[in-house]
Amino acid sequence: MKISNLEELNTPCLILDKTLLEKNCSLARKKCAELKTILRPHVKTPKSIEVAKIALDNQVGPITVSTLDEAEYFASAGFKDILYAVCIIPKKLARLEFLQKKYDCVIRIVVDSILVAEATVDYSNSHSTKFEILIEIDCGEGRSGLYVEDKKIVEISKIFSECNKTNLMGVLTHAGHSYSTDNKTEILSIANKEREDALAAVKHFSTFNNNNPIISIGSSPTMLFASHLNNISEVRAGIYMFWDLAQASRGICKIEDIAVTVLASVIGHNYQKKKIIIDAGALALSKDISANRFMPEVGYGFVCDSNSGKYLGLNISEIHQEHGAIDISNPDWFDNLPIGSLVRVLPNHSCLTCAGHSSYNILENNMIIDNWKRTNGW
Repeated sequence: MKISNLEELNTPCLILDKTLLEKNCSLARKKCAELKTILRPHVKTPKSIEVAKIALDNQVGPITVSTLDEAEYFASAGFKDILYAVCIIPKKLARLEFLQKKYDCVIRIVVDSILVAEATVDYSNSHSTKFEILIEIDCGEGRSGLYVEDKKIVEISKIFSECNKTNLMGVLTHAGHSYSTDNKTEILSIANKEREDALAAVKHFSTFNNNNPIISIGSSPTMLFASHLNNISEVRAGIYMFWDLAQASRGICKIEDIAVTVLASVIGHNYQKKKIIIDAGALALSKDISANRFMPEVGYGFVCDSNSGKYLGLNISEIHQEHGAIDISNPDWFDNLPIGSLVRVLPNHSCLTCAGHSSYNILENNMIIDNWKRTNGW
């Protein structure tokens, strides 16, 4: 049975504005078309088949995942071109082989280690299994990957070139450090280096028979601010689908673009401490406060009117596991938000907030029209 209004929902829960989702996805596709590159949406943000199809203009196309659970979830729905954008380890190769065979799909993998490259070749030879591989390049984030001048790139490429069951396809890099600034000039500089390092890295391969190597880059800020993406094969980005306060605080999007909120109920009034208590705490909102660096008034999330979604000028100032607190200076708020009333909370970081929930309640024309499941786990 479809729920027609917010009051019928159990709280806390996710509300996803379908109109905003479609708008955000359309703009990203348009940007990549202008840049003459392929958009490979990173579905770690929504972890939803329905959302992924909207991101791909209602198609089943290339996607990026961050867990093998996601890979299986999407492969079971008919997605055939999947990039697992986290460095593989040897003990996961058996599951990877199983998924590729069961769903007749390709799950491309990423390495940045000689040890793992050797183990992958050994597994391919002993199990007669084909793998497609990208070498991860660190373009400045400092998380994983090899610097473009690292000699291990040559060594790893040589290891794969000696095995006819492993196909080294190209390189992957991620400019996650683009989230560290709200300066558009700096973001453009990061985008340029992301592109240049990825292109330079392929030239260090010892032998390479692929005339059209895959050059895979991506983050939502660098996708939006890149001046050009000449010779780049594909862009991986994900947060653009939903946006969040972390991105809004950096000027990457507007608060009005954020498509996902947490619906919560007022469960108490603390008159002594001048706090309104809601039933959305750390597990419903996450403890992420990444917007606060550039927008310190955010706290754990902005509080919005449940019906209009408009910001009320309040924030979540304190969270416990299942409780959130809203500090108020004007006691009139106790009357404006009585016990049992609803609010919606804009998240700091949509990826982490959504991870606490199993589904999205889909809002369209101020009505809840559907419920879309999402996957969680590894």
